[in-house]
Amino acid sequence: MKAIAAGIGVVFLSPLLLAGTAMMMAAASSEAAETTSGFSGCLHDVDTDAVTKQVTKILDGASGKDVKVEGLSLPAEQVPNAQTIVATGLSLDVPRRGQIVALATAMQESRLRNLGSGDRDSLGLFQQRPSQGWGTASQIRDPVYASDRFYKALLKVNGWQQMTITQAAQAVRKSGLPDAYAQWEPLATALQKAIATTFPGGQKDKPAKDGDTSKETKAPASGCGPAEDGSSYGRIPEGSVPKNYTIPKDADPKARKAIDWAMHQLGTMYQWGGSCTAAHGPDPMGRCDCSSLMQQAYAKAGIKLTRTTYTQVNEGKAVSPGKLQPGDLIFSRGTAQRPEHVGMFMGAGLVIEAPRTGKPVRITPLKDWAILAARRVL
Repeated sequence: MKAIAAGIGVVFLSPLLLAGTAMMMAAASSEAAETTSGFSGCLHDVDTDAVTKQVTKILDGASGKDVKVEGLSLPAEQVPNAQTIVATGLSLDVPRRGQIVALATAMQESRLRNLGSGDRDSLGLFQQRPSQGWGTASQIRDPVYASDRFYKALLKVNGWQQMTITQAAQAVRKSGLPDAYAQWEPLATALQKAIATTFPGGQKDKPAKDGDTSKETKAPASGCGPAEDGSSYGRIPEGSVPKNYTIPKDADPKARKAIDWAMHQLGTMYQWGGSCTAAHGPDPMGRCDCSSLMQQAYAKAGIKLTRTTYTQVNEGKAVSPGKLQPGDLIFSRGTAQRPEHVGMFMGAGLVIEAPRTGKPVRITPLKDWAILAARRVL
């Protein structure tokens, strides 16, 4: 890979460096046309094949007026900058996931444009600040230099390969809008795939050389808004449904019914030992505790579960916490063999639970859970 990386650095980065310099001049006259708040759409699903086709046309010299790329308003300017980011990552042996993190970050910070201004003294593709030690203003306006500095900062983040895209980006950028990166993951993934195939060996992937030997995890695209750990929803008021959440269309019908029933118990107060048969009624013992909420939700879907977390942890089959599907039960507190709490995964990085005395049935982000075990009961 060293030989490939060196080749990429010589063959591609030098021309791109020159192209980046020219891009700085072009950006100065056009950056007012689009700011970092200029995109308001949703990119839940991106047609990778269509993106690849259009990106290839741009890289082959086609006019941006004749090529449309979903999510990019100025592809003739944005695609070459994306190419620089990917090429720099390849030259540094950064894994594919790291390149996607960099692309998603640049999309959020600058819309893949080499901006000459920003918040306070922020500049360039990644809106890096000279006052924060990222380099001089002229260095930061060099797309190759800016990409190199971003990657080196990313590789210093302990465990970045096990983070979500938005978590890894935030670990480097420390943005005031930490959840905003998630919306760009599908397009960043498509761009990386399209661009990497244009480089010798670019489609191959190897672990990073940052001392992290753990196996890279593949997280699903988070779409617009919700990250896969639920972090992009921010604080969720107790007893409420996060804005824009809907039960995933591909959820098993029985899981959908169980989730829907459980959501109708939101806001009802926890009762240890409660049966969850009349959570909205006057009798406290008709309210829900964590395991009775699971039991009664699945009862409405025709699935019989046992009563306690200690026994529910043996229901169905074990699943990896990294491969959860809507309706899966997740367990925390205590031990994996004898957990003390259970909730139901709702998709979109969210969990519904009856937490503890004094708290209502609520929805929480998956990131708040230290998962000891997960079970699929369908």
